[in-house]
Amino acid sequence: MSVHVTNKSHRKRPGSKVWLFAVPGMTLFAAFWLLPMLRLVGVGASGPTGAMAYLAVVTNRHYFLSLVSTLVLSGVVTVATLAISSFVGLFLQRNRFPGKPLLLAMLTFPLAFPGVVVGFMVIMLAGRQGLIGALTDKLFGESLVFAYSLAGLFLGYLYFSIPRVILTVIAAAEKLDPSLEEAARSLGANPVRVFLDVMVPALTPALISSGAICFATSVGAFGTAFTLATNIDVLPMAIYNEFTSYANFAMSAALSIVLGVITWIALALARSLSGSTVPATA
Repeated sequence: MSVHVTNKSHRKRPGSKVWLFAVPGMTLFAAFWLLPMLRLVGVGASGPTGAMAYLAVVTNRHYFLSLVSTLVLSGVVTVATLAISSFVGLFLQRNRFPGKPLLLAMLTFPLAFPGVVVGFMVIMLAGRQGLIGALTDKLFGESLVFAYSLAGLFLGYLYFSIPRVILTVIAAAEKLDPSLEEAARSLGANPVRVFLDVMVPALTPALISSGAICFATSVGAFGTAFTLATNIDVLPMAIYNEFTSYANFAMSAALSIVLGVITWIALALARSLSGSTVPATA
């Protein structure tokens, strides 16, 4: 009888490799997210009102109106972006024509611009010395200026939101099964019914995920708001003013946490509706 002796010291422990990769990841997570976030939460509750500062966004009229303006603007931008990008993305995916690669490159060009540059472009278009103002002045004798209003901010947010959604729609449209559309047409469905009953349900997960990112990006956008928001007050600008103009670090931290929670809720809701295709942060 032969006896086999197993040397347990040579057995590989499966968990050792896991910890080898987990420790650096956990260290980065703690250093660059967890600890700063805990510090921000502590600062938010360090003011004269304590933890009640987190309720100031609903109890203080100024902060509440800023929150409402931010959410309404972001919601309208998201709806408009999804509507425009869906048609444009489907058209670009289904049609081939000369110059299409160049057009796609131009449509995604705004992704390279910081928010301040986007705001400057809106001013050049709809500001006091903008193209629209000069044109309306010649035609009607009065300049149309809306760059410094919610309409201008809407235009700026729309400008940098559309490219993200277009790319997502194009990628999702490539996976659509053409036979489903052909079957719907053979049953007598008109193009509108084919779009609503076949294409929209198939694109819904992609639209939800890209819409959530669009909404979260608009809620937290600062550069464009900083350039344009002279007559309006969105929540990122309220946070900036509390921090820089009034040195109210506790309130700015509390408002930042509230803004982050709202964004997280929007992304979490989108993840539950569309699966796991939405990033955890925007």
